Amino acid sequence: MNALLFVAARSAWNRRGTLALVVLSIALATALLLSLERLRTDIRSSFALAVSGTDLVVGARTGPIQLMLYAVFRVGGATNNIGMDSVRAVAAHRAVAWTVPISLGDSHRGYPVLGTTTEYFTRFAYGDRQPLVLAQGQAFDGTLDGLYQAVIGAEVAQALGYSLGQKIVLAHGLAGLDGALAAQHDDKPFTVVGILARTGTPVDRTVHVSLQAIEAIHLDWVGGAPLPKSAGFSIGPEEARKFDLEPKQVTAVLVGLKSRAAVFNVQRFVAGYEEEALLAVLPGVALDELWAVVGLGEKALQAMSALVAAVSLASLVAVVLAGLNERRRELAVLRAVGAGPRHVLALLAAEGVLVTGLGALLGAAAAALAVWGAGPWVQQQFGISLMAGAPTLVQWGLFAAVLGAGMLASLVPGWRAYRLSLADGLSPRT
Repeated sequence: MNALLFVAARSAWNRRGTLALVVLSIALATALLLSLERLRTDIRSSFALAVSGTDLVVGARTGPIQLMLYAVFRVGGATNNIGMDSVRAVAAHRAVAWTVPISLGDSHRGYPVLGTTTEYFTRFAYGDRQPLVLAQGQAFDGTLDGLYQAVIGAEVAQALGYSLGQKIVLAHGLAGLDGALAAQHDDKPFTVVGILARTGTPVDRTVHVSLQAIEAIHLDWVGGAPLPKSAGFSIGPEEARKFDLEPKQVTAVLVGLKSRAAVFNVQRFVAGYEEEALLAVLPGVALDELWAVVGLGEKALQAMSALVAAVSLASLVAVVLAGLNERRRELAVLRAVGAGPRHVLALLAAEGVLVTGLGALLGAAAAALAVWGAGPWVQQQFGISLMAGAPTLVQWGLFAAVLGAGMLASLVPGWRAYRLSLADGLSPRT
């Protein structure tokens, strides 16, 4: 067997120029397969961990996926708000450790505005319970003196070129980048006091203000429209501080429990709350359901990379088959010195395995280097943490599949050579 492998290696080396291209194509296909699998795994992990450390998300009764879409991903809108009395009832449950109410509905140049409390910056976590970190400045203080302070996400700051001290104006409802689709709260501008570090979650594209600020900018609004200023129905930014700015309603509330074992108990309490129709969802379960809907693209990427791998292996078959005509005398000499048809079949199969194995190893190394080298850039630009660790079981499976497919592909020219007779190789061709 060792002698057969030696002969196969020497034969492949003699045709190294042609086979090098095949090795390169297999390496690229393997690198693409493994890189896409790593990217798919890490994107799914980032998606599933868009919020962590939050045991329940409570909102108006609707579908779990819809609640997660607008409460976590800021997509769509709430069918209804929930009253603060309901929030206080949930917070008073003996199993609840903390609650963070959030209010959505306004925007700034196409980016959602989230009203919340200062506790949001200490309670909200993402990834593997990673807390929010301020890259610059500080969080809004939640007092009347800091009523018009805003903390923006990393994507908002980068896309709009904002820095600390920037004056911004919020828009009522969801507006485009130019704000032309919604009325502006231009009489009460905000000052950027903090910029959050990139997280790779919807936090990056969110403008955060206090719940009191949301109330203040809507004091002279009724039914989603501003009162006419010409009639004297205008409340200035300083005058707004004299009003009761405690919110009456919020969009949803993030809930943390004293013990995870009580999650279903609190969920039943919320579902049976008689004063208002509420829904409590487990973020992990709802995100898995949501991924099943939006994760179809990963299958298309896997299919494309598998097609690239198939084309590379087809090139291996084509190259070996094309070289058979030139190697007929070589194979006939091997037959003449005692090698049987099975030895010829094994020889060509061994050559295919060597070429495929070398290409697969180079591709795996290239994928690992790509993840290691591009990881910091991907984290900075897109907030996706690429884990440059040991290969996953799926990656090992893909690597083995490439080797297996290469071995099977090499049997095609091997079988062709197996059927060649000794006289066929020794007879001169005219």
